[in-house]
Amino acid sequence: MRRITFDLDVLRTFVTGVDMGSFAKAADRLGRSTSAVSAQLKKLEDQLGMPVLRKEGRGMATTPAGESLLGYARRLLELNDEAATAVRGAELAGVVRLGIQQDFGEQMLTEVLGRYTRVHPQVRIEARVARNSELMELLGSGKLDLALAWDGGSGAGGAASPHAVTVARLPMRWIGPADDTRLALADGAAHEPLPLAMMDAPCIMRSAATRALDHAGIAWRIAFTSPGLSGVWAAAAAGLGLTVRTDMGLPPSLRALDDPRLPPLPEVGLLLHRAEAELPAPAQRLHDIVLQALQQDNQ
Repeated sequence: MRRITFDLDVLRTFVTGVDMGSFAKAADRLGRSTSAVSAQLKKLEDQLGMPVLRKEGRGMATTPAGESLLGYARRLLELNDEAATAVRGAELAGVVRLGIQQDFGEQMLTEVLGRYTRVHPQVRIEARVARNSELMELLGSGKLDLALAWDGGSGAGGAASPHAVTVARLPMRWIGPADDTRLALADGAAHEPLPLAMMDAPCIMRSAATRALDHAGIAWRIAFTSPGLSGVWAAAAAGLGLTVRTDMGLPPSLRALDDPRLPPLPEVGLLLHRAEAELPAPAQRLHDIVLQALQQDNQ
């Protein structure tokens, strides 16, 4: 069998185009012309001896071979980037203090921070998983270098700081138990107060939920409150009431509801804050890794 040695630059174009849903956008992202991208894709298909893309409507979709290649390409690129970062940043050392909104604690701790510490073993990370209001207090008092928090302005536990970048804008969702039998929505919801399981005020999601219900003329009651998200998840899964969050970090015991009896909810911004405009090298590197990981998840 003929041995194939893939060009990582070509694989990066392929993965970027699939992730963005457009190879024209991928060309812009990678700083290449559309003709150069087309040439790279042709080279890839010539190497394999089979197509990796097919026309689907006005766009392109992966063939079975392309779908199989995609997973391997991601792994190859991740290993390549990790190796390059490790070599360039081998001398990084020190402490980075990171604050994480509760919705992202598990994802950040297991995936992003694990990758960072493997590449930079001499950097110690002090991570704090907390609510928006606490994160912003810690950031403002100089006790955090970075904070990942919801954007709600200066009220309702929202986040405001001079050094921040918007990671994504995510739709808020009504969340209920995965088991439909645990909580049934009555058709007369306007007359029967809708039970809610919410975090203690101030809370961006709580305020958005009650405003939407009031605007729709739907009666509601707070059936359960908790200072932490894990308590809200447990209460909602048990059917004590509906809650409002985004799809990020949703446990398998819960699901987002698409019920026409529930009013629409707004989007919420996700911000990555820096304590200073210019960060020390270890903190800046973690900032870049967190930003890249979250933006890829929300493309």
